[in-house]
Amino acid sequence: MSSAAENGQNDAPYLKNTLQLRSQAARVATASSTEDISRATRIATDAGLALVPLGEGSNVVLPEYLNALVVAIKSMGIKLLKDDGRRVRVRVAAGENWHTFVRWSVDNGLYGLENLALIPGTVGAAPVQNIGAYGVEVCDRVVGVEVVSMASGEVAYLDNQACGFAYRTSIFKDIARREWIIASVDFQLDREALIQRDYPTLAERLPATVVTHRDVMEAVISLRGERLPDPEREPNAGSFFKNPLVSSEVAEALVKRYPDVPVFNQGDATKLSAGWMIERCGWRGREIGGVGMSQRHALVLINHTAQTAAEVLDFAQHVQRDVFNEFGIQLGIEPDVLV
Repeated sequence: MSSAAENGQNDAPYLKNTLQLRSQAARVATASSTEDISRATRIATDAGLALVPLGEGSNVVLPEYLNALVVAIKSMGIKLLKDDGRRVRVRVAAGENWHTFVRWSVDNGLYGLENLALIPGTVGAAPVQNIGAYGVEVCDRVVGVEVVSMASGEVAYLDNQACGFAYRTSIFKDIARREWIIASVDFQLDREALIQRDYPTLAERLPATVVTHRDVMEAVISLRGERLPDPEREPNAGSFFKNPLVSSEVAEALVKRYPDVPVFNQGDATKLSAGWMIERCGWRGREIGGVGMSQRHALVLINHTAQTAAEVLDFAQHVQRDVFNEFGIQLGIEPDVLV
């Protein structure tokens, strides 16, 4: 494990993040293994600092200064745990790139994650957000996670149920965000998995004839590439607002007022399209103070020239206010806001 010296705010390195906000930490340590993460917890305890894990910074809003030890997770590796000829369980290090892992799984005939292709970030970040796309959520394939206690540095294992998965969240984003650091994730993949092609935009892209899992992955890559801006060219954190979940009564009332509002069944709740509401309020392509919503996708916030989280969150509040005033719906922010 390498560690940057605690040099003070002005001299500390800037933290990697796809919104390209200028953010520094009191100290930064690079962890290439579970043991490195455990050592980082002891360093933080000795220094009296909080711990903040960081992968590729693709789903966070970082403050100008974090009085914390940031653990840059760089661990790599995919390990076969179990194979019964049909189902395969693999353990993937938290630092592995998510999309690279999805491609690896399809290349090896192990299916179930292809709808989640091209989502930016690391494997370790995927359970935190319970990432999802085109009708699939990662919790459907997570068996459990290997974690390191921030308090003691001890290694533990949490099964799927203990992760508290829900729509775009888990215990790691809420009650346990200051308790555990994810070191690796166990997935169950399937050589005979059903092809998930029912999501409307995905179904339109795929042919009506025989479709393979690779076809689905390539279609998802194509769709995301067309609709979502590249963070390298237009700094963003992907979908900035969550699609709200409401009761059937609220959804029915909205449909009466707005017959064209997209609604989706989500278990006991109804999911509304945040992007549709944002566009309806006139925010698609609109910019204020160096921050704006993408012209390509109304759900993606673009940082044009802003330097700080405060500027980004101030813009987000304008969008939230207008959506609430028009629809009575409070939009939640999807990235992890560390301010």
